[in-house]
Amino acid sequence: MTDQLSETAAIARDLIRFDTQNYGEGRSNGEADAAAYVTRFLADLGIESRTFEAAPGRHSVVAELEGADPSLPALVLHGHLDVVPADAAQWSVDPFEGVVKDGMLWGRGAVDMKDMVAMMLQAVRQLVESGTKPRRRLILGFFADEEDGGAYGAHWLVEHHPELFAGASMAISEVGGFSVTLDGRRAYLLQTAEKSLLWVRLRATGTAAHGSQVMRDNAVTKLARAVAALGEHDFPIELTDTTRQLVDEVAGLLGVDVEELGPDDIALRTGGMSRFLRASLRTTANPTMLDAGYKHNVIPGTAEARIDMRTLPGREDEALEVARRIVAEAADDVELDIVRQDVGLEVPFGGEAVEAMVAALQRHDPDAPVLPYMLSGGTDNKALSRLGIAGYGFAPLRLTPDLDFAAMFHGVDERVPLDALDFGTAVLADLLQEL
Repeated sequence: MTDQLSETAAIARDLIRFDTQNYGEGRSNGEADAAAYVTRFLADLGIESRTFEAAPGRHSVVAELEGADPSLPALVLHGHLDVVPADAAQWSVDPFEGVVKDGMLWGRGAVDMKDMVAMMLQAVRQLVESGTKPRRRLILGFFADEEDGGAYGAHWLVEHHPELFAGASMAISEVGGFSVTLDGRRAYLLQTAEKSLLWVRLRATGTAAHGSQVMRDNAVTKLARAVAALGEHDFPIELTDTTRQLVDEVAGLLGVDVEELGPDDIALRTGGMSRFLRASLRTTANPTMLDAGYKHNVIPGTAEARIDMRTLPGREDEALEVARRIVAEAADDVELDIVRQDVGLEVPFGGEAVEAMVAALQRHDPDAPVLPYMLSGGTDNKALSRLGIAGYGFAPLRLTPDLDFAAMFHGVDERVPLDALDFGTAVLADLLQEL
């Protein structure tokens, strides 16, 4: 114990205290200090690791543990060391202090995803100290740059060092294995799918002029019309195998009829988790950044916006075509360009890996149902999928019904219950011995 914290919570607090904010487009405080911490931690356990620097300060760490059965394909267990920025003025605590209060650990990265990194490290420590091997060879990855698509992290490693993952058939990372409360009953969501990433830029052109003039060829006005049209567009609900099974299972637990309510209303009845689940039923397009002008009395000749589009797996081209049509109909002289694109993923809710994860959860929380779901965001499993590695989201946490867990991701006052960290460590250590 450290200051009354469990070993997992102490590791998570240490990691939160490293400011690894990732601002995007290559701007970052870097992951070097957090990576060095991980390297020292593993070295103290007698585990040799390798550090890779994709760009100055952008460090990733990879290590291996021998498995009890060398005939089995390897498992990649991975997390990321970077976090999204946090505006301290909006928080009730210092986002990088690792404050402990109200039975929770507070700070940027508490759920996304320094909690999982801490659980990984502590689960490995428990295995090593007990003299127990994981069932299969374990490849540990602690990656940079996940919050900006992984160009300096997982994708860079897959492109430049694919040999690190040779022999692996499956990967486990965020965001799944956490509990939700449905009609008073606890259930767990296991991530077997994630949406595609499609970040686009709208660029409007017009006539630069004095701000006092009559000007209808205004780039800002054109951009505003295009942004509003795309941001307010309702993409249709389309169920995949994962979301169809999820909707059916949730409806059964809530005691409602799928045909009568429909998928969207059923997702809404999950409370705060509806933020995740409703977004998994359709493509989304959210404006996130605007850039125009340089002086109050100058009409700029160009204006730009960034749109975060997340499409259902395999629907990227169709969604892009719809977006281009919406923009073209809303305003003239607005171009849509792709800034970054990455694949969507979906694997069956079945087979050896899923069965092992379900069993591990239910050994520690008997009778709790485990449901498949699609993550509305993305993970570094996208990069590993390029090597034929099947990815799952499994960062197990048993949560209280009153915690709005979905709001913690990239939100203000991000926090995680201390006992949830210990639960997750126990489940994860169990899984590594059985899978």
